[in-house]
Amino acid sequence: MGAIMSYDPKTFAFYAENAKQYAHRRTKPSETLSKFIATLPPGSHILELGCGAGLEARHMRDNGFEVTATEGNPALAAEAERNFGAPVKVMRFDELDDEAAYDAIWANMCLLHAPWESLSDIIEKAHRALKPDGHLWASFKVGEGAGRDKLGRYYNLPTPEMLEQKFKASAPWQLFALKDGAGAEGADGESYQSIWCIAQK
Repeated sequence: MGAIMSYDPKTFAFYAENAKQYAHRRTKPSETLSKFIATLPPGSHILELGCGAGLEARHMRDNGFEVTATEGNPALAAEAERNFGAPVKVMRFDELDDEAAYDAIWANMCLLHAPWESLSDIIEKAHRALKPDGHLWASFKVGEGAGRDKLGRYYNLPTPEMLEQKFKASAPWQLFALKDGAGAEGADGESYQSIWCIAQK
C-alpha cells in the first residue's frame, strides 16, 4: 500500500500559477479572526497554517501577538511575505513537527485542501504543537465528500459529523465544538457554506 499523499498536486500547482492574483483577492481579514484573538491573552504565540496572502498574519501581529506564519506553496509564501512584512516559513501541513510551542493555531480555509485520508495525521501534529490548553481554530467548506471545483482545486468537503469524528479520533482534545461560519462565494464563482472546528488541547 502506498503512502498517503499529504497534499494534492493539482491544487498545489493552481496556487503556484495564480499566486499573485490570489494574494490580492481579499482585502480584509475573516470576521471570525476577531473572535479568535479575543480569546487569547496579549502577546500569545500564534501559528498560522496556510497563511495564503499573509493578510490575517499581519492583522494578528498588528494586534500585539507573536505570529509564526507558514505557507506550503513557495509562490504564495513570497506574496505573503510582501503583505506580512516579515518572513513566512515555507511548510506543508505534514511538515509541522513542533512540540508544545504555540498558544493557538489559526487555520482559515486551508486544511480543506488536505486529502481527507491525511487529515488525521495533520490534526495529531497540530495537537502536539500546541501548549497545554492551547486552541486550534480551523475552517472547512461543508459538503458530502471530497471533490474538485471548476478550477480543478481539491476540497475534502466533509459533513459536520465527519469533522467531529475525525478530530476526536485523531487527538485527545479536552474540548471540541463546531460553529457555523459565513456563506460566501469562492474564486470559482460558486457559493459555499463554511464551518469552524474549535478544539482545545
